[in-house]
Amino acid sequence: MPSSAPLPWVIHRGRCLGAHVTFETGNSETAGIDVSTPSVARMYDWLLGGVENYAADRQECQKLLQIAPSSKILARNNRAFLQRVVRVLAQDYGVHQFVDHGSGLPTQDNVHQIAQRIEPQARVVYVDNDPSVLAHGRAALEENDNTVVLNADMRDTDRIFEHPEVQHLIDFSQPVAALFVSVLHCLPDEDRPGEVIRRVAQRLSPGSFLVVCQLVSHRADVRDRVTELMRVATHDSWGRVREEHEVRAYLDGLEIIEPGLVDVTQWRPDKRAAAKAGDEEWVEWGGVARL
Repeated sequence: MPSSAPLPWVIHRGRCLGAHVTFETGNSETAGIDVSTPSVARMYDWLLGGVENYAADRQECQKLLQIAPSSKILARNNRAFLQRVVRVLAQDYGVHQFVDHGSGLPTQDNVHQIAQRIEPQARVVYVDNDPSVLAHGRAALEENDNTVVLNADMRDTDRIFEHPEVQHLIDFSQPVAALFVSVLHCLPDEDRPGEVIRRVAQRLSPGSFLVVCQLVSHRADVRDRVTELMRVATHDSWGRVREEHEVRAYLDGLEIIEPGLVDVTQWRPDKRAAAKAGDEEWVEWGGVARL
């Protein structure tokens, strides 16, 4: 395992982490946060009951709730899935290295906190390019030598995996869990989310895991209305709500561990009952593949 030393990090969606944060272009990445344009990470923060959001984010969330009233419940259930899957992989499968694509703003029980309760030397790379996430990540988490925050686009697999700080922190000859939790719907079709997954899979050793879920709906009106709302709100920095078969295709040819690809509330549920979401609207759908 590589020796520990000050490291950076990566993010992009609605969760967070931290440790010796490196801003590769000085302060420019955080100085110009646009609070007038909604941020996916800040909207997710509001849906979870967080306070790191602005009026523009809240206004768009209210519009989202008009289309899909269960969105707050869905966000909480997705967060609970993230926490369960990290705990299961660390505790039951002995995975102590995680690369979290699109981590988002800090909240309770982030990936490194869960993993390091089980294995204190567990190592986590968070990947994101949202200025709000970078700014709050630096402020919230700066005392963890085994956690890196990397300012990068989750589509840039080569840059992420070849970054010196990532190479220093993660031993890619050993199992790694690559997380894509509630983030692939941020990628438009032309960015080929399935190919992003496959590029990452090619970088991982046998025994590694891919954790994948995204927003899906069987209702065309929900898919179209939410996709259009988010496209306009983020100035085209979004993808689309998809269907189950499209998420399944991301993991073609890989071993899907039990219970398979499901509504994430059904993925190895614990004693804490999931809140009932509006299944007729949309769900977070996915699971875990082993390489």
